[in-house]
Amino acid sequence: MYFSLNFVILNMTTETLEEFYINKFDWLPNNLQQNIGHFNVFRIEDCIEPNAKPVTYSRRSFYKVSLMYGDNVIHYADKSIALSGCSLMFLSPHVPYTFEHMSDNRTGFFCIFTESFFTEKLRGGLNDLPMFAPGAKPVYSLNEEQSTYASSLFVKMIEEINSDYAFKYDLIRNYVGELTHYALKTQPSENLYKHADASSRITSVFTELLERQFPIESPSQRFTLRSANDFAQRLSVHVNHLNRAIRQTTGKTTTDHIAERLLSEAKLLLKHTDWNIAEIGYCLGFEESTHFNNFFKKQTQSTPSSFRNV
Repeated sequence: MYFSLNFVILNMTTETLEEFYINKFDWLPNNLQQNIGHFNVFRIEDCIEPNAKPVTYSRRSFYKVSLMYGDNVIHYADKSIALSGCSLMFLSPHVPYTFEHMSDNRTGFFCIFTESFFTEKLRGGLNDLPMFAPGAKPVYSLNEEQSTYASSLFVKMIEEINSDYAFKYDLIRNYVGELTHYALKTQPSENLYKHADASSRITSVFTELLERQFPIESPSQRFTLRSANDFAQRLSVHVNHLNRAIRQTTGKTTTDHIAERLLSEAKLLLKHTDWNIAEIGYCLGFEESTHFNNFFKKQTQSTPSSFRNV
């Protein structure tokens, strides 16, 4: 089941491993910078603090695999997905996400790791795996038998990481790989991603592609897909077909959606960064600051400077 996104993106940076440990545990592990890359595994119930900071909607600099029980909502890219029962999730550093927990009974496991933890051992890259590829479906709903098997792999990871075995990280890589292939055999939860018709599917892919360009996290980052034709070429459909599908599904034009998302990001950057207006306009795809000023004023009847100073 999908929910509309009803939260504001306030965090304009990517959470690093160091920030993850400081925010969640107020300590740093000794092996954080080891040459083999970083890996760690946790029981969710061991990580719950009474006065913990809320988890922000942002990208991370690391991968995460989570086995979670109960009723939760994951906000992932432009989607919000209701979860119940046992859910296995594969979360990429390329996509922003956060969780909303619908009850206090939070149990399960999660592991985090950097790409370098697998680089020398995995042919190709992590992004070659279907669950980490762009546009992937990250959630797998497990039945009781599948849940028992997946949780046993997390227990083995915990046992190994606490052991003195010299080759424990090689064994842990095997457990993560086994978990990955087990998930691929089960297939993602199609009922969470079902679309009513072809127009809905095209609109969903367009929206994900649009959202994937955000948030803008540095002045050097650029918003590059700025027109309906840009998106049509990327999606390999005729621009008229794209425009017709999006208008049929949403009642708005492709250009309307792009302009609304640009405006939303522009407002966040003006309010939550100290970048100058020319820098903000440039990273949003405007070659000249006057073009950005004209766009912003047309949409809001206010100049970027006036909006920032309110």
